Amino acid sequence: MTTRRLSLACVIAGSLLALAGCAVAPAPASDAGVFFDDFSQPSVAALAAGGWTVRDQRGHPGIEGAGWGAGALSLVDDPAQRGNRLLRLTARTDGTPAGTTQAQLCHARKYLEGTYAARIRFSDAPVRGPDGDVLVQTFYTVSPLRFAYDPQYSEIDWEYLPNGGWGDARTRLYGVTWQTVRLDPWDAYNQPLQHVDALGAAGGGWHVLMMQVAGGKSRFFLDGRQLDEHGGRNHPVVPMAIAFSQWFVPAGQLAGVSAPRAYEEDVDWVYHARNRVMTPAEVEQAVQALRRSGQTAIDTVPAAEPPLTSTCDF
Repeated sequence: MTTRRLSLACVIAGSLLALAGCAVAPAPASDAGVFFDDFSQPSVAALAAGGWTVRDQRGHPGIEGAGWGAGALSLVDDPAQRGNRLLRLTARTDGTPAGTTQAQLCHARKYLEGTYAARIRFSDAPVRGPDGDVLVQTFYTVSPLRFAYDPQYSEIDWEYLPNGGWGDARTRLYGVTWQTVRLDPWDAYNQPLQHVDALGAAGGGWHVLMMQVAGGKSRFFLDGRQLDEHGGRNHPVVPMAIAFSQWFVPAGQLAGVSAPRAYEEDVDWVYHARNRVMTPAEVEQAVQALRRSGQTAIDTVPAAEPPLTSTCDF
């Protein structure tokens, strides 16, 4: 085996050691598994071959009666890096439910403990039309909510609120771990983190979001810096789907404004190492090694036993 192939094998195994020959015991078979996608597919339809599901069902969250579907997703060339491709989620509205489209994409429901990361471009203003809608741009993991106060419900969120929300008008980054929730009337049991200045003066733009989920703790990292640690009853208990979404907060649309507007959220790549706690530097090395080797997508994370359906409706 060549040095390059050996190095790549170390990356996939999660070792990432700067030692010649990568002379360490491999992770146990029960711990093995990497998921990576850099969204180089030629079309949205091709995402299904990699295990992705495009949401097309109406319902929570967002505007009641709004549409969801493949038309809210696209795969585009990266203007900043030749040959690179991006997943783009576009939320559109004219201020009415019928004129509103929201975006969501979900992977298989088989992820629980380990390390999650994604490189995402948040937007602070619409690409066209007037600004001011309260919307949520996300990277998260989630299981279905089968009924109010479902004890098995599990969710870990990153949310960017460019125009505020949740009772606070400030632009901020919001992270949540969930125990359970009742949707109507709303009653949530969760632990939030909120950072107004975490993204710096630029606000949106490109950032690497990461979660370490292990040992009863969920740790949140932004661009290599740990922002918070959650635990206790909010720790996930069942396998979840990896998801991205962009949607409008029902009470936050511009009153009386009918001009069409559209907001974009871009995703460069997503990465998960099953049952392994990795540092931000190790994740970055793993992603770059996969890209240098020509890997645009890899999925060695075993399916849940028994297999679970990713409904992509929450």
